[in-house]
Parts: sequence; C-alpha cells; structure tokens
Amino acid sequence: MKKFIIKATKVSLLLFLLSFLACGNVKKKEKLTEIDITQSEPFFKLSLAQWSFNKHIRSGEMSPFDFAKKASELGFEGIEYVSQLYTNEIEKLGFEVVIDSLKNESEKHGIKNVLIMVDGEGDLASLDESERNESVEKHKKWVDAAKTLGCHAIRVNLFGTNDAKIWVETAVDGLTRLSDYAATKNINVLVENHGWLSSDVPVLMKVINAVGKSNCGTLPDFGNWCIKRPEGVRWGECLEEYPDKYEGVQLMMTAAKAVSAKSYDFDTNGNETTIDYVKMLQIVKDAGYKGFIGVEYEGSRLSEEEGVITTKKLLLVASKKLN
Repeated sequence: MKKFIIKATKVSLLLFLLSFLACGNVKKKEKLTEIDITQSEPFFKLSLAQWSFNKHIRSGEMSPFDFAKKASELGFEGIEYVSQLYTNEIEKLGFEVVIDSLKNESEKHGIKNVLIMVDGEGDLASLDESERNESVEKHKKWVDAAKTLGCHAIRVNLFGTNDAKIWVETAVDGLTRLSDYAATKNINVLVENHGWLSSDVPVLMKVINAVGKSNCGTLPDFGNWCIKRPEGVRWGECLEEYPDKYEGVQLMMTAAKAVSAKSYDFDTNGNETTIDYVKMLQIVKDAGYKGFIGVEYEGSRLSEEEGVITTKKLLLVASKKLN
C-alpha cells in the first residue's frame, strides 16, 4: 500500500510539473503574441476628418458637436475639424461658445484635436490685394481657435488666379502674412492639394519654398488631383488631373506636417479602387513622417460610417505590407 501511495504521489508530482511547464509555455506564447502585435503597430497615428460625415451633419442627422464622440466610438485618437460645418452653430451661438464647446467635448471623450480645415474665408491668393488682406484677417480667428483647441495647424485654400506665374506671387503674399500671424500662436499653416493650381504640385512647392517659414507647410491628400475644370468652377467636373498622384505626394512630403488618406470606393478585397494605399503609405513612411494620417471617406456607395471603417482598416492592413 505504501509503495502504491509513493508511486501515486510521484505520478501526481510529475503531472503537476508537466502542467506547470505547460502553463509556462502558454504564458511565453502569449507574451510573444503581445510583442508581435506591438511590432505590427503602424508608424502613424489615426485621426478622423470631419468631412467624412459631412452629409450626416448637413442633413441634421448628426450634430457637429458629436464629432469627438463619434471618433472615439470608432477607435480614433485624433480629429480634424471642418470650419464650414459649424457655420450655422456660429451664427446661433457665437464663435467663442462653439470653440469652447468643441474643446469640452474633445476632453470629455479623450480625443486629440489635430487641425482645422478652413473654408469659406476668402481667397488668400486673390488678385485683389484688399481681398487678400481681408482673407488673411478672416483666417486669423481660426488660428486663434486652433490654439484654444490644442490643434497644431489649420489647413487653408489658395484660390485666386489660375495664371501660374501671377498665382505664385499672390499666394506667397497671402500665405506669408497669415503664417507670420500663426507663428505668434505656435500654429502651422498648411496647404492641401485642393484643386486648380494647389494640385499642380511643382507650382505649389514654388509657393511653399518661397514663403520659407518653418510653420508653413503642406497637407498631402491621396485624392484631389484636378488641376483644370470648366472656367470659373472650383468643384465638380474635372477636365484634367495632375498626371502622377504618387509623385505629387512624394514632392509634398518634403514639407508635410499632416497627411489625408482620401478614399472613394473599394473592391471586394477592401482595396481603394483608384489609389494604391501600400504605395502611398510607403512614400509617406520613406519621408520619415510619423504624425497623424486623417481618414477622409468621400464616396457614395457605402454609408459614411462604413466608408470610414473600411478606410481605417485598409490603412492598418496596408501598413503591414511596407518595407
């Protein structure tokens, strides 16, 4: 009986040791998995561009004040505001009340305010000097708003003449004076490829280089490559596009302080139908960029939320295929 007990005890001890070793292996495996996940994190941070929900906001289905909440629900770290989506709220409540409300909402939901895309504040590259001056003054309140919100930048348009030689002169003038003011608030002024000459990248870079200020840079967008439309029309039908969007982004990345991942539609594998995201992200990574990349869905087949989720997923999947 004693021999049987001793043998049973040895067997139990052996089983215990095997069990302990097995648990140890499981823990090691779990730890390796965690390391793999950490190593597969993208080189960029994800922000949500408010334009992705412009239809819902314009229709009244979504309050623009719920933007931070929506971004948090969708797993984003930062947000990019669009000034024109607050026009009605500013008229009703006042500018400062709106900005303070946005700050409170972002803090409540733990979201980083990244930048403000400013529209409808006049032409910074207007042929008329008085109009340029007025536009600069109108943009200043958005610089102040960016400072209040904790954003690092505002995105501006550079509409004016479509004569490239004259445009460079007028754009440099308006952009320089706005950048001078923004520098006093530690805010960057960024130009996006947003149609007409701003999408003709070599010409745009002449402007950026001529301004030559550390707080004046670019916001490359994966889309928005139309350089010629019917005369007098800023949006809609496109007659001519910049010939190489990948070259365009590469040139803009030399002065980039933000990046916009535009999307329109997706194939059955989840890839954007007109933009090679792996190629685009490789260009962005090779430039040494490590900041926020904003998700901006502008399609119509998917719902706005589905488009945002699909674009976000594509960015994360594509980032794992980079060199």
